[in-house]
Amino acid sequence: MATLNQHRVYIPTNARANHYLLAEITPNEAFYNSFSTINCCYERIARQLFACCDEYELHNVHLLANDMLPVVRFHDEAYQLETDKQMLFFYNPRYHEAHKLYYTPNTQSKKIRLLFLATGEDLRANSAQFHNKVQKVLNLLQGQLFINQSQFKLRDHQHLTYDLFAKEKGNKESYGYKLRSLYPRYQSRQCNIPDEYAEMTYATFTIPVSRAIKTQFQTLVNNHDFGKFYDYFADSFERVCKNNKLTHGAMVANGAIPIIRNSKIDNNEGNAELQKLSFDVESIESQIKCFYEASKLVETIHFVVAATNQNKHEIGYGRFMNQVEKTIHSLCDELSINKQRQDLSVRFFQHISYPF
Repeated sequence: MATLNQHRVYIPTNARANHYLLAEITPNEAFYNSFSTINCCYERIARQLFACCDEYELHNVHLLANDMLPVVRFHDEAYQLETDKQMLFFYNPRYHEAHKLYYTPNTQSKKIRLLFLATGEDLRANSAQFHNKVQKVLNLLQGQLFINQSQFKLRDHQHLTYDLFAKEKGNKESYGYKLRSLYPRYQSRQCNIPDEYAEMTYATFTIPVSRAIKTQFQTLVNNHDFGKFYDYFADSFERVCKNNKLTHGAMVANGAIPIIRNSKIDNNEGNAELQKLSFDVESIESQIKCFYEASKLVETIHFVVAATNQNKHEIGYGRFMNQVEKTIHSLCDELSINKQRQDLSVRFFQHISYPF
């Protein structure tokens, strides 16, 4: 029983779940030329897509032909925000439904993206069924519309978000998760994933640069010595990761949002909005990265801890998340954080992708 408890992580019952699938395709020139205009092309795809989604009861689906990266988050109100590089979707799976098309008029998009947002209750329990429905929709589109085109790249994203200090705020109830890998979880529920697939599992957390933290480090902040300020966090993060036997992680304090990839697929790169982080999850060598601008004080410091093959257990990633939580507590114990008043958001991510 003691061994089993090591592989369970107890997450507050008010944790928020998200699940979405992103299918990307790069049509060739002949595909676009088969339509009278680019706009007609997008509108035809949308009609066919949404008709298929109605058939398989997929109630929140978006077609993106604007070369923006979709980012999905939980929110009690449904809305979308556009930046230069991203399209952010906020929604509550229990209540929000939509079929929408987004495109830049008269402009040929490099990629066409189909975003399927899970709806309803118990998203994790129903995740294999949702994935199956999306596969059926893509099969129909390939047979009816995307004929003789390249395969879709299908990415399945699941995450749980919770406040690490929920107990201090009176939310005492929790649920023990084993956090099984997606591939065996899907296989056991008759959702077929090809043998060739890529998988990433990781956790993120954020520390706001609050008034209390600025006061704690006022000597550095007031002198605009932000390099030493960030070095403190980077050194502390690397130390607590090492103490908890976590080898792959990153600190991002340059104003960008981290996105995480497997190094077999993508390399580290960044722009004004996004910091792409690539990890070799098969390696046991330490991969702790740090990105910051010494001349700029950010509002939020982002941290990432990636699971390696060493952290992968048949029973699940519960033990990994216990290590992550110990790491965060160790880091925060040195900081001026009011646990009764301040949230510390932790997100546990599971991704699986493959050509479809």
